[in-house]
Amino acid sequence: MKHLLIYFSLYLLFFGCSESRIKPQVDSSVGTEEIPSQESWNSEIIFSEEGKLKAILFADHISVFDNKNLKLLDGVKIDFYNEDEIKSSYLTSKHGRIDDLTKDMYAIDSVVAVSDSGVVLTTDELVWKNKEKKIMTDKFVTIIDKKERIEGYGFESDQQLNNYVIYNITYLAEVDQSK
Repeated sequence: MKHLLIYFSLYLLFFGCSESRIKPQVDSSVGTEEIPSQESWNSEIIFSEEGKLKAILFADHISVFDNKNLKLLDGVKIDFYNEDEIKSSYLTSKHGRIDDLTKDMYAIDSVVAVSDSGVVLTTDELVWKNKEKKIMTDKFVTIIDKKERIEGYGFESDQQLNNYVIYNITYLAEVDQSK
């Protein structure tokens, strides 16, 4: 019995330790281009120019796709700062996207932008063009300020919402300031 136990142990030792490796199963239905190269949660990104604070981006979730030069954002809030580094406006949206090549930013779904002068802009999608330093959309927009409410399709403005144009106005009304 003792010899049988020794032979069995030697058998396991020699034949159990082989060079063959177990290969893990790979799900080929998911392409590598669909998997982000980086992810972060509850993030805060500070944007500055020549040492001056320009904006702070807060996001619940950021997915970075280096192969597409793209960042996808969920739960977006951006605080914008003026030349004196004082908060001048903010923007919120459910989702966002940043093109890493052009540095253009897209706010998507339930977009609300509020300036320090009291202008409130709501739309489904808004694009900030980095090169021109302008915000724009071809979607339906509503702008409410101290004097009027304007609705329409197509919008372009400076970053501070001081000088804006709505291309196809569908509704215009004066706001009753006594209320």
